[in-house]
Amino acid sequence: MSEPRTLGVVGTLVWDRILDRDQRTEPVEEWGGIGYALSAITTALPDGWQVLPILKLGKDLAEEGRRFIRSLPRMSDAGIVVVPEPNNRVELRYESDERRLERLTGGVPPWTWPELAPLVELCDALYVNFISGFEMELDTAQALRTGYDGPTYADFHSLFLGVNPQGYRVPRTLEAWAAWLRCFDAVQMNEDEFELLGARGDPWQLAAGAVGPDLKLITVTLGAKGAAYVTDAGFDPDPMAWPRGPRVVVAERAHSGKVPIQGGMRLGDPTGCGDVWGATTFARLLAGDTLDGAMAEANRLGGRNVEHRGARGLYRHLAGRLSHAEEGA
Repeated sequence: MSEPRTLGVVGTLVWDRILDRDQRTEPVEEWGGIGYALSAITTALPDGWQVLPILKLGKDLAEEGRRFIRSLPRMSDAGIVVVPEPNNRVELRYESDERRLERLTGGVPPWTWPELAPLVELCDALYVNFISGFEMELDTAQALRTGYDGPTYADFHSLFLGVNPQGYRVPRTLEAWAAWLRCFDAVQMNEDEFELLGARGDPWQLAAGAVGPDLKLITVTLGAKGAAYVTDAGFDPDPMAWPRGPRVVVAERAHSGKVPIQGGMRLGDPTGCGDVWGATTFARLLAGDTLDGAMAEANRLGGRNVEHRGARGLYRHLAGRLSHAEEGA
């Protein structure tokens, strides 16, 4: 039998404290952050792949974090580094189904390229999710682009969030956005972030001009409207064909499309839906799905995610099985 391929996952495991969700009076505390994406990946990734989470855990929650990672199928904890700083904790207060206040405390330090290099060398493909927005600085992302040969997919989410003096996350434009876009083969944003990206003009026109030999795919989640994408005209949906090589660049028209949600939006908890969506999209592309097919499956699993609270037991729910909590009910 051939050796399994490895998907590396860079992100941040967060301890969430959630208020005012589902009209509950008591706060709910649970694992979140990259846990949502890991749960989707273990569900959607094809046979023959294993997962290497590349995470820094604060010493205060390190053992609990390792225990959570070990509870997920196909996961190795060899990419976990324990740091002395307190682990990331987020307080989420919902104002509506799609709007929330987010307060960040703690905070593990960003990765440097010398730290990342030996870990990504073990990976055949790499999924990066900016859960905190501080997973790596631009110079590290640029070094990753130069030093790593496999396909990369990045969810830019919290790159568009600053931190005010009270610790609340606030929207911001992305400085050096063009340089960030060139660091990955595929990038993901939600609709609000996409509008911030295009603060100096039409974002769809900007996206059409950005895709090409380096950045091959931009996906945009649209909530109840599904998701959209922009690619270059010669886009190959197989991520293993994405890595760069010497080529003659020929200017071509960009291609765009939209994949609606089938059956309408489900009601429930929207926390982590974008993470589930992007992780599923990349995993299904690695499985050989078309782009539209991968995004349709991402819409489906994102819809299932709203019916489950937190990342614990989520992979079972996404796979259509009972979670541990449900089994014990």
